[in-house]
Amino acid sequence: MAKASTRTPVLGPAFIRLLARFSEADLPRTPPVLTERLADWFDWNRALVLSRALDGGLPAAEDGADTGDAHDAECVRARHALQQAIDADIAPAMPARKDASAIDDEYHPYRQHCMAVQRAMQSATGQLRGRLRDALARQSPAKARLAEVDAVMEAVLSPREQMLLARVPGLLGHHYQRLHEAGAPHSTGANAPDDASATGLWLARFRQDMRMALLAELEVRFHPIDGLLAALRTE
Repeated sequence: MAKASTRTPVLGPAFIRLLARFSEADLPRTPPVLTERLADWFDWNRALVLSRALDGGLPAAEDGADTGDAHDAECVRARHALQQAIDADIAPAMPARKDASAIDDEYHPYRQHCMAVQRAMQSATGQLRGRLRDALARQSPAKARLAEVDAVMEAVLSPREQMLLARVPGLLGHHYQRLHEAGAPHSTGANAPDDASATGLWLARFRQDMRMALLAELEVRFHPIDGLLAALRTE
């Protein structure tokens, strides 16, 4: 009988829960308080810039204010294109051996796919976020202030975000290896399972897990964009 898992359930967004499932390490049951982490991440220079954005005089709105409809459509197109990139087919050689170097070679196409999608997400969402801030600055002084605050937050948080997201391909690699080792047939003879059938089962599960992880990462990357879009729609 399989031993029941004794790991503590992880609270948090779907993306964090997925990564916790792929990792063998136990993560804290209760995530750190955001305000405490922000205090650690802001040096005094960044804190001064944020303070000026929050407490300074309202900047003048630029000419040529526009509605959010065009930006909505642009964000929908970008999200759809990234979803298609996530779903792009990968056709690597089927796994054969179980030694570590062979498994790493077999995982390589998936690692490359994951990293390419992450680069595409970073580029697309960064450009969208900048354009949305520009649009906010043209609507009203209050929204221009919001755009300033978002720019400061992106400058502070994006390097840490990228550092953490860079670990995703490695976590997926460990997940691939565990599924490979657990799913490969162990018996021989007339009653041995069919190699292709056994491989197909665990590999299909891994591909779906990788897809779900990248889709969850896409949602995380779109959170600030969705917030800026909501601000644009607000009168």
